Amino acid sequence: MQGRVEEGTAMALRRSAGRVSPEDRDMDGPAGLPQEIVDEITWYMREHKITRAELATSMGVSPGRVSQILSGEDNLTLRTLAAVVDALGARLEVTVQPIEEPKELFEELG
Repeated sequence: MQGRVEEGTAMALRRSAGRVSPEDRDMDGPAGLPQEIVDEITWYMREHKITRAELATSMGVSPGRVSQILSGEDNLTLRTLAAVVDALGARLEVTVQPIEEPKELFEELG
């Protein structure tokens, strides 16, 4: 099956914002943001019942390559991320927000 798996569904990283406290999230460690993105992709695939083999076919790559991408150990480039999201027929939404409430942050600085 060449082409997209599913059309027009948004995949938002904001979904996980309330699950992990800032203290528990090690953004500087090896997991960090790339692992969080991979976790979102695998969650999306599970929710939409998309297998790694189906994703590989849609991307035009081997199942082994999909496993490399989803292992979280591979360097996930924006180009690769775009190819995965496109093959899923999804749209990626990213929200940047402070870890702490702005008021608390300014109190620490002042």
